This record gives sequence, C-alpha cells and structure tokens, in this order.
Amino acid sequence: MRTFAIAGLIGAILLPAAATHAAPRKVVHRAASTKRLATVPPLSATDAFLATNAKQRGVVTTPSGLQYRVLTPGTGPAKPTDADVTLVNYVGKLTNGTTFDQSARPTPMPVSGVVPGFSEALKAMPKGAKYRVWIKPSLGYGDQATGPIPAGSVLVFDIELLDFISGAQFQQMQQQAAASAPAAP
Repeated sequence: MRTFAIAGLIGAILLPAAATHAAPRKVVHRAASTKRLATVPPLSATDAFLATNAKQRGVVTTPSGLQYRVLTPGTGPAKPTDADVTLVNYVGKLTNGTTFDQSARPTPMPVSGVVPGFSEALKAMPKGAKYRVWIKPSLGYGDQATGPIPAGSVLVFDIELLDFISGAQFQQMQQQAAASAPAAP
C-alpha cells in the first residue's frame, strides 16, 4: 500500500512539472508560427483592391488577372481578334472615380493597338456587349505615369463594343475616304 502512496505522491509532484514544461513548448511553437506569418509581405493597395474586387458578384478574373463584369451581354458568337479594328464607346477611370479618358463618339480602336488588358477585354466581347473591366498595372501602364494616370494604377473601363471589322477592311475604308475628300487649297 505504501508503494501506491509513494507512487501517487511522485505522480503529483511530477505531473505539475510536466505540465509546466509543456506550456513553454506551446508558447515557443506559437511564437515560431507567428514569426512565419510575419515574414509574409502585406498586400499592396493594388493587390488588396483586386482581391476584394474579385469577390464581388459577377466579377470574372481571367488567368492573366484581368477582371471584368458583363453589364450588357452582346449578340452572336463572333468576337474580335488582334487583326480587327473595333468601334467602341468607353469611359476610363481610376479606382477613386477620377475620369482620365472618355470617347466623345464611337471610336475606332485596333485590338492590337491598345494596352494588353484593354485588348484582352475586347477579344472577350461579342458585338453589342458592354463590360466593366479592371486592368491591373501589369496589363495597363505598369509603373509608368501616363498623363493623368499615376504609376501603378488599376484602370477601370466601361467598354461598349458596337461593331468590329478586319484591319484590312478598315484600311480600305480610310483610303476611300481620303480619295473622296476634297483637296486642300
């Protein structure tokens, strides 16, 4: 009986010591995991905006990182290619709502002659479609300031694709218009 009492006494003495030794290990483990988390760099304002925007209802993010929402679906399966010239209405804004560009009337735009994000958006749109697109800096102007657009800006465009034709047809139309224009005095 005495051995059980001694064993119980030893267990009572050792148990709190074991618990005391376990607690610092947990704290050390937590400190180590906190240290790992601290080495992950915080998101930039641009990345945070795009991450939040991607969660909005109806926003699609392409593999390149372009984000868009269909405002008005277009008609037909045909979509412009890099060889086409589109006829569009558009408004370009910064994420703070400042308008930096806007078409005054339907504007012809060669698909391959605009920033990569705008081009990608055009190639996703059928005739008659209206999209809102968010172009991350690497698909826009990158780290260069361009006119009223600060370096590293997300560009927000509302684009309405009215029509598109091949680049060759567009050039032919331009040549015909130039030939029929009166000569300058």
